Amino acid sequence: MTPLLKYNPSASVGYLATGRLEGLKTSLEHARDETLSDVELWQSGDSVPAEKDPLDAGFIQWPEELLADLKENGDNSLVARIEKCAARIRKTADSVVILGIGGSYMGMRAMYEAIKNPFHNELSRDEREGCPRIYFEGWNVDSDNQQALLDLLEKRAGSVTDTSAPEGRTAVVVISKSGGTLETAVAFRNFRALVERSFGTDAQQLIVPVTGDSGRLRDLANEAGFEDIFSIPDGIGGRFSVLTPVGLLPAAIAGMDIRQLLQGAADMTVHFRSADCGSNAVLDYTAVCHAFETDHGLVTRILSTWGCKLEAVGLWYDQLLAESLGKHEKGALPLTIVNTRDLHSRGQQHQEGTRDKLITNLLPGAPNGAAVTVPKRDDDHDQLNKFAGYEVPRILQAAIDGTNKAYADDKRPTADIALPTVNEHTVGQIFQMLMLATVVEGRLVGTNPYGQPGVEAYKKNMNAILSAGT
Repeated sequence: MTPLLKYNPSASVGYLATGRLEGLKTSLEHARDETLSDVELWQSGDSVPAEKDPLDAGFIQWPEELLADLKENGDNSLVARIEKCAARIRKTADSVVILGIGGSYMGMRAMYEAIKNPFHNELSRDEREGCPRIYFEGWNVDSDNQQALLDLLEKRAGSVTDTSAPEGRTAVVVISKSGGTLETAVAFRNFRALVERSFGTDAQQLIVPVTGDSGRLRDLANEAGFEDIFSIPDGIGGRFSVLTPVGLLPAAIAGMDIRQLLQGAADMTVHFRSADCGSNAVLDYTAVCHAFETDHGLVTRILSTWGCKLEAVGLWYDQLLAESLGKHEKGALPLTIVNTRDLHSRGQQHQEGTRDKLITNLLPGAPNGAAVTVPKRDDDHDQLNKFAGYEVPRILQAAIDGTNKAYADDKRPTADIALPTVNEHTVGQIFQMLMLATVVEGRLVGTNPYGQPGVEAYKKNMNAILSAGT
């Protein structure tokens, strides 16, 4: 099994007052206890105190519960049902559109970009090992973007000659807890029409809703009689739902090992419960971020992802942190960058700009494939022959070390989250670590990390403006 990720703040702790992190130990342990007791309160069904409403703590034990359900119930478990549906979609469709916004799609996008071949959709079906092409829509209001995808899929549907084959056929996974989010609902109406127009009665097998047990999308799905409908569990909010059917079903369709995703998250939860401060990735990350924000005014938290795979993990985390702690005129500003790309755009500002930033490097670990090397040439006009035979991961590591040294020389604090490699197990770990850390910090500073009152305001206003024009 892949080992756990490591959090290393050694390059930053020297900027804090002596004993500062040790002084946070009691408060952090109390915040951990409160975070875990929230699960018991949620499971008990007792009334929730006003200051904790909403309470969406169900994500914490969810991976362990799903793995236990799998072990006990086998083919009747939720994991097995998800895998069965995913296998059916892979067999019957060659394109799948994931419809959702915010937490309803960002986690899947993060997994897809981290784990799958970056040119997955360009490969032949055999090269994709029977997995469909994956597209994302319903995450914005962009007519040209949506129309371009509709046109592409319509053209493919028109080329179908063998109706029993998956080529040219499109499936849709629509994700919305209420069904009332306008961006996703509008997109679903258009893509549902495409599937029904192109594939007739097969649409019932090609459309899979993931939604709440009640609401507009649930009512629509029940009336339409879709073959599979998956529920988003009560007590798990949208941005904490990546390891529910919200993320697991699309991941399984794309050919990912969802059991390892869950196992990575479950292993991180065990680590969070049992490890002491100083060796607990969740508590130590929370402590360092909190101390720099309160003591030094570092209110901008930069997640510096290295290489290309992990940018969408950072964008998912941006939403998680911003919606969870950005309340009551408080909360750090999250910002994801990709290096070395952004060293040539943002690097100057981070190196010599305002001292309000804590930089955390998210390191991808060993590559999954054979490492690219620098070839030797008879001509050496670019003067790279001195690096001939060097592997690209060695060059990336030199960039990481050189950047960290530059920051240290200018007294800019950095820390590292190091993955041993990027796979389903480690991606499950980083999801769970960052979700737990966000909740612990909320409890530490007295901000309810659940709920998103600010987002609801724009939805209400947008619907009112549109309704007034009818």
